[in-house]
Amino acid sequence: MHKVFITLATLALLSACSRGPKPQPIDAASLNNPPQTNAANQPPAGQAGAPASYPNSPQQPYGAQQPYGAQQPPSGPSSAMPNQAPAPPPPILIPAGTPVRVRLEQSVDTRRNRAGDRFEATLISPVEVDGQVILPRGTPFEGHVTQSSPSGHLKGRAILGVELDAFRLNGVSYPVVTSIDDRVSGRHRKRNWILIGGGGGLGATIGALAGGPAGALIGAGAGAGAGTAGAYFTGKKNVAIPAETALTFRLRREVRVSGA
Repeated sequence: MHKVFITLATLALLSACSRGPKPQPIDAASLNNPPQTNAANQPPAGQAGAPASYPNSPQQPYGAQQPYGAQQPPSGPSSAMPNQAPAPPPPILIPAGTPVRVRLEQSVDTRRNRAGDRFEATLISPVEVDGQVILPRGTPFEGHVTQSSPSGHLKGRAILGVELDAFRLNGVSYPVVTSIDDRVSGRHRKRNWILIGGGGGLGATIGALAGGPAGALIGAGAGAGAGTAGAYFTGKKNVAIPAETALTFRLRREVRVSGA
């Protein structure tokens, strides 16, 4: 009797377990149209529950890693510096005392030129510093007349002075201060003595032949006067420097030339 009771209890328990909830049938329409996420229920970016968004950062699946040795993109503005222009070379110094040899492009003289008149010249010997040519042959120069005065008719000397003011190199004009080339005419004394004395002697000779001793005295005075007049009208001297003349100046101050 006891065994029959145990068997009935076991059958009742198995029958209760087999009576669970029945599975619901699957709708085919729900498989083709998955449920939409409501944007209103999503938390905004930057708050809890939403992943932070970083600009300029590539989107990668969670847990993905960069390959070893790959460069990470910068997280901020680019730190690369823009290309800067190279610094200009330092200027080259032409020291004081350097000789400058030029050729005049036009003539200059005391007869037609006055102080302040301009003239042009061309460098005929290159200027070098430590074996490096700074001013090549053919560099144009310009200068001016410092003084110009002809001599008097019977005394004094003619004086002519010139100096350089600037040169032009690579489109840039550089001022210079140079020595002055002064030129002075010869004296009048010898020439005047020849003209006046010669005129007096010739007059005396002519007077003696014409009127004896008295005529000689008169002729000497007349001849001397004529000689003096000739010396006055022909005795004025001038100084000229013809075109193509080579002149050598020296720098009185140093000159700084832009480096090439």
